[in-house]
This record gives sequence, structure tokens and C-alpha cells, in this order.
Amino acid sequence: MAAKFKVKKGDQVVVRAGRDKGKRGEVLKMLPSEDRLIVQGVNVVKRHTRPSAQGAGGIIEKEASIHVSNVAHVDPKDGSAARVGFKVLDDGRKVRFSKRSGEVIDR
Repeated sequence: MAAKFKVKKGDQVVVRAGRDKGKRGEVLKMLPSEDRLIVQGVNVVKRHTRPSAQGAGGIIEKEASIHVSNVAHVDPKDGSAARVGFKVLDDGRKVRFSKRSGEVIDR
């Protein structure tokens, strides 16, 4: 069974470790079975593609996946890295919040 993450598709994250440490981007795709995600503009690799009926060949750049433990959520208040917690609001909704500022993350 895949793990449940505190980061979702569309969230703004900052890379905490690795070659792209400090870069920020939006989560484009989650790969829960592998504990990985794809972040826009982070871990960009080059792929050599052969020409096909769909398009010309050449060297294309695309984002590769990174492990979920190497990213942190961006605090909506001050833009720094923050841990995420869950709380239940008065109207009964369960939402994510930044443990750094207490600001609610969910839209």
C-alpha cells in the first residue's frame, strides 16, 4: 500500500537536499507507489530521443522525479520551508496547516 503524503499536486515546495537544493517549484505529478514526485524546473535531465512518427528526435530536457523526503512545503506567510500538520476546523473540515506560521494551506 502506498504511503499518504502531506504534499499534493499543485503545491509549492522547496528542495531541501540534493543537486537542486534551494530551488522552488510546483508539484506536477505524484508517484505514491515509489514515494517520489516531479517538481517543475527541478532535477532537469537530458534525454536523447530517436525520431519517430510523433516528432523529431534530438536532445530534450525534462524533469525527473525526486524523493518526497527531499522537499518541504513553502510557508504561505513568509515563503520559507515549513513542516505541515493537520487540524479540524470549526465547520468540520480537515485541513493542512503550516507548523511554522499556523497559516492554513488548503485552498
